[in-house]
Amino acid sequence: MRIGFIGLGMMGRGMAANLQKAGHELVVHDLTRQAASQHLANGATWAASPRAVAEACDIVFTSLPTPADVEAVGLGENGLASGFRKGAAWFDLSTNAVDVVRRLHATLAEQGVDFLDAPVSGGPSGASSGRLAIWVGGDKPAFEKYQAALDAMGDQARYIGAIGAGTIAKLTHNCAGAAINTVLAEVFTMGVKAGVEPLALWEAIRQGATGRQRTFDLAAWPRGQRTDAVVQHGAARDDRGDEPWLGRAGQPVLHVVATGARRDCAAGGAGGPDQGRGGQGLTRPHRADGEHVEHRAATTRRCYRLARGGDAASPKGELT
Repeated sequence: MRIGFIGLGMMGRGMAANLQKAGHELVVHDLTRQAASQHLANGATWAASPRAVAEACDIVFTSLPTPADVEAVGLGENGLASGFRKGAAWFDLSTNAVDVVRRLHATLAEQGVDFLDAPVSGGPSGASSGRLAIWVGGDKPAFEKYQAALDAMGDQARYIGAIGAGTIAKLTHNCAGAAINTVLAEVFTMGVKAGVEPLALWEAIRQGATGRQRTFDLAAWPRGQRTDAVVQHGAARDDRGDEPWLGRAGQPVLHVVATGARRDCAAGGAGGPDQGRGGQGLTRPHRADGEHVEHRAATTRRCYRLARGGDAASPKGELT
């Protein structure tokens, strides 16, 4: 199958390489030709613009940094929309905004083109190894038609629902990660301040009932039990910017995320923008004398900077 791929960065390069390993013919584009050097060496064809990619392929994948980049590649000058043939499909693998994917879906539908949001989770190592979740929203027949290509990139490609459903799943996942990191930082700080050596504490509790379960297996509601809502409608933010990508702008996410994630990062969680992905977790519990106890006992999940806005003094979102 001839497949177009735009965005060969930390995530895209591995996914595109796995498509090649599965025997697919690639037409690639990025800001620089150098970014595609590995794929070109393995037989890919270079396209000078997103439009040229769309003109050459009936299916295109994009893996881009921000929603604005996705819109520019899709609808900008020499963008994908200007080159697609009727019946083509575009799967956006980026972490996007719900309103953006719905708008792109409506715009492309007028041309007879399927747009599907298909954000991924697994990090650069998962993108390279194929241990990757791909959450797809959009037209189910289009998902089924191209599932073989999705399966070549990830071992957990799943249809979630209508357009935007994949993005909502991804942002929910990111928000959960931020909340979990924040709570872990708090409870480990409590344990260390109470007098337990950090590594011994970590090695102990990770073998308890909670430590031995998969994180989301603790949720009661998928098994049919009633669960009260604990999340107010709000803005789940991705780790690369300040825009609210989910919910209503101007409202914070969970109080634990909106206030704690900033505090955790400031205390050494994910730090600055260069450490926002894949860095080691770092808690710095305070001693009574004010000194920091730096602890890298475990590689905790990266602390997403999801909610840097909001008023921590007067939170609108509370856990119940």
